[in-house]
Amino acid sequence: MNAKTEGPLYGKRIILGVTGSIAAYKAADLASKLTQLGAQVYAVLTKNACEFITPLTFRSITATPVLTGLFDEPDTGKIAHVDIPANADLLLITPATANIIGKIAHGIADDWLSTAAMVVTCPVIIAPAMNCNMYANKVVSGNIERLKELGHRFVEPGTGRLACGTEGVGRLADLDKIIDEVLAAIGANNDLAGMNLLVTAGPTREPIDAVRFLSNYSSGKMGYAIAEAAAGRGAKVTLVSGPTELAAPSGVNCVEIQTAKEMLDAVNQNLDGVNTVICAAAVADFSPVVTKEHKIKKNKQPWSLELAPTIDILKNLGADKGKRILIGFAAETEDLVENAIIKVREKNLDFIVANEVFKEETVFGGDMNKVTIITSNGSMQDWPRMSKRELAGKILDLIKENYWEGKI
Repeated sequence: MNAKTEGPLYGKRIILGVTGSIAAYKAADLASKLTQLGAQVYAVLTKNACEFITPLTFRSITATPVLTGLFDEPDTGKIAHVDIPANADLLLITPATANIIGKIAHGIADDWLSTAAMVVTCPVIIAPAMNCNMYANKVVSGNIERLKELGHRFVEPGTGRLACGTEGVGRLADLDKIIDEVLAAIGANNDLAGMNLLVTAGPTREPIDAVRFLSNYSSGKMGYAIAEAAAGRGAKVTLVSGPTELAAPSGVNCVEIQTAKEMLDAVNQNLDGVNTVICAAAVADFSPVVTKEHKIKKNKQPWSLELAPTIDILKNLGADKGKRILIGFAAETEDLVENAIIKVREKNLDFIVANEVFKEETVFGGDMNKVTIITSNGSMQDWPRMSKRELAGKILDLIKENYWEGKI
């Protein structure tokens, strides 16, 4: 498959480094996607990668030479491991093993890929994939931090069942996430430049005593997906996040909070210059009137907890909205549309993203969602079930197409 003569990556030269991981087969799909976006992809396979997937696979997909040995010279008039990296727009290592990360971090150049990493002056993106214990190893994490300090970008691995049979962090990130990072690194998709976006995400925790708190099941995935997608499209993004297990998105200013009051304060402190606010956080509706300093001991007597409503952050923003675009989320267990319409009106929103949390496809913490969009003028759109990453992109598209006329 030849690179397209159009697309956001048209004319871009990408070196795709593939190392010895079971996830190497996913790199073939990635090469196809990058080629379809217009990129000229040069696949580089380490010796160990060739144990998992063949060079012929990549040559068939990219229609370019596949490099496996340090002295491979497709053009006898040039030194490939110097010429190709020197003229590359991006070095993308997917999947990246602990071995290649360690080599690059310490300047070891003993094969084509590690040598190319010493030659390139373009952005470098590394997407690790390995056993969870290996990824958590202090040597590996130290090497990653060293490379981050040098300006290399990382697409953090996901959590789940690994090929070795264990559960944990180490799965190669979703390919769409990797492509978003590619677009951001190359500057190929900069259509939201000029947007200064503030996103809230995750749950809040309202302390009861020294060890207990009130909270909810929100994972923060929706808000993080929006923040990451917006940054990848050129927006300046601040993410105010409650407690989650998610890594801060690349290129995003992340402010971590615990309580609803802390979230309100963080939002207000970061509003200067913000022209778009998306409140995707699941803020606790109630907080204990009194927080005990020490752990409350259990006894045989009934015990009651007095609660007071927390401050409505979204309503506060709507009351002093000015020219800002303001988007809210509504998670309902009944009367979805009716409740969402009330929120749009009472909180002065441009539109609201409403979903029923008890339906199987929209359970808190999942990767998929099905939503209804309700605007301030009363229009309503039922969107099909899709990934939260795809949904994030569609929400940003909706903002750009309907609310940003004359502002970008």
